[in-house]
Amino acid sequence: MKTAVTSAAMLLFATCMAKAESGLASYYGGIGKHGEMTCAHRSRPFGSMITVSYRGRTIQCRVNDRGPFVRGRIIDVSTTAAKALGILQLGVAHVVIE
Repeated sequence: MKTAVTSAAMLLFATCMAKAESGLASYYGGIGKHGEMTCAHRSRPFGSMITVSYRGRTIQCRVNDRGPFVRGRIIDVSTTAAKALGILQLGVAHVVIE
């Protein structure tokens, strides 16, 4: 029984880790309705929520667009999300997304 629980926990952990990515993020001038934090991702389903982390700050944003189309970038976040993450002044920052 303990082996089955351990195996299930390891499978869940591996599944979660498989969805994590790290790379460059930038932001776009769009502001979601009522200041909602939104983002553009190449492959995540529209409407899904993505957790974005940068230097101890973590936000959740909703995928509502495709992109980014600049080589080396993994996500574009809205201005509201960039402000919450603390990357507005940087323009581009290395983030982790899940």
